[in-house]
Amino acid sequence: MIVGVHHIAVGVDDFGKALDFYTKALGFSIESEAEFDNVEKVDQAIGLKQARAKTAMLKAGNVFLELWHYSSPEPRDLRSRACDFGYPHFALQVDDIESEYDRLKSFGMEFVGDIVHFDKKSSAIYGRDPCGNLIEIYEIKNSETPQLDRNKLGLALSNGN
Repeated sequence: MIVGVHHIAVGVDDFGKALDFYTKALGFSIESEAEFDNVEKVDQAIGLKQARAKTAMLKAGNVFLELWHYSSPEPRDLRSRACDFGYPHFALQVDDIESEYDRLKSFGMEFVGDIVHFDKKSSAIYGRDPCGNLIEIYEIKNSETPQLDRNKLGLALSNGN
C-alpha cells in the first residue's frame, strides 16, 4: 500500500548556498544531514559506483525535500526547461504571491518574468533557486481549484520571519 509521497530530491551544485536558501528563504527545517563516500549499500540502492555526496533532508508542512550534492561520479548539468521530460519543477502554494515574489528575489531567486494572473482563479510564476533548479510559486484564489488542505498541513512554510 502506498502511503503517499515522502520526499522530492533536488540535485544542487552548491550545497551550502542551497541549504541556506531552502531554510532561510523558504522556511524548511533541517531534519538530518549525511555524507557518504563509496558505501557499498548506498551504491547498490542508488545504482551508482563509488558515489560520494552530501545530503540534507528538509521538512516544511507535510513535505520533505532532500538536497543532494554529488562529488562522485562527476555530475552532469541536466537542469531542464519547463517543457522537458522528467521532473522539471516543483510548485509551492503561497498566499500573497506579490510579497513572496519580492521576498524570494531578495534571497537570490531569479524569476522568468512578472507574475501572471489567471483571471480570478490563480496567479503563478516560475523562477530558479540559486543553484538553477526550477520552482513555481502559485497562489490559488478560489475554492474550486485543487489546493493543499490547510487543516492537514501542520506547520506551514515559513515566510522567513
